Amino acid sequence: MPDSTLITHPLPPVCNAQSKVLLLGTMPSPKSRELGFFYMHPQNRFWRVLPQVFGESLALPNKAPDTKAAIQERRDFLLRHKLALWDVLASCQIEGAADSSIRQEIPNDFTKIFSESKICHVFFTGQTAAALWKKHCKALYEERFNLTVHTLPSTSPANARFTLENLIEEYQIVKKYTLD
Repeated sequence: MPDSTLITHPLPPVCNAQSKVLLLGTMPSPKSRELGFFYMHPQNRFWRVLPQVFGESLALPNKAPDTKAAIQERRDFLLRHKLALWDVLASCQIEGAADSSIRQEIPNDFTKIFSESKICHVFFTGQTAAALWKKHCKALYEERFNLTVHTLPSTSPANARFTLENLIEEYQIVKKYTLD
């Protein structure tokens, strides 16, 4: 089993004034930290699922000829669909990418994101993100910013209970909250 490491979140949120939905994970995986963007492990299904929900497709992280171009394509996709993306935690002890090993967690500060956008719906990309939000953030943000929250299944390859098709079906709800 890998050693537990203190990780400080290296990625800024993807968000702008038009964002209506915030998708929250826990902490970027080692591969995502290495490549400099969210959900970049080639086996994570996030970038297969979300574009399908919106009738699009993106080059898979390991198939993109240029990482910078792949990141920009994903950033543009998110903002075009009024989506924001970040993680619940600012730092934590974690073993590899195992959410179950998270300890000594410190949450991100979401005040600026909620104050400077139209976000009123938060979707967690897994049970651990939802539990960490409830523990550290619910009391600070939900009532203050009139947020609704919803937990979606993890797109991690460790979540073998959900097929790609099941995930696409579960994530359809995200689109509903981005429409005007």
